[in-house]
Amino acid sequence: QVQLVESGGGLVQAGGSLRLSCAASGGAFSTRCMGWFRQAPGKEREFVAAITWRGGATYYADSVKGRFTIFRDNTKNLVYLQMNSLKPEDTAVYYCAASRSYYSGTTYNNPNEYEYWGQGTQVTVSS
Repeated sequence: QVQLVESGGGLVQAGGSLRLSCAASGGAFSTRCMGWFRQAPGKEREFVAAITWRGGATYYADSVKGRFTIFRDNTKNLVYLQMNSLKPEDTAVYYCAASRSYYSGTTYNNPNEYEYWGQGTQVTVSS
């Protein structure tokens, strides 16, 4: 089984930056695609970013392209989300997620492609 623990959330002013981290344990990190999703109060969970097994390809929601960067360190079982130029509409609980081992599909924005989820970390952006 896989356990995911997010950290790095907090309160930041618009235009500021945060880096979220997700620590994975339980097995086969380097064979799983990883994703970040977020959920604001009263809204459904939405895709933010994803990265392939070894970090060779990344994918982003249109709303965060050019501002957010996803990257991973497979030697440490860590995946990160660097968030720059933050906006109030980025306020949400952010979740990391892991796909099944050897996932090779293309629908990285579909939460059904992910088997494991962290508990989330709150990001609040003030105006």
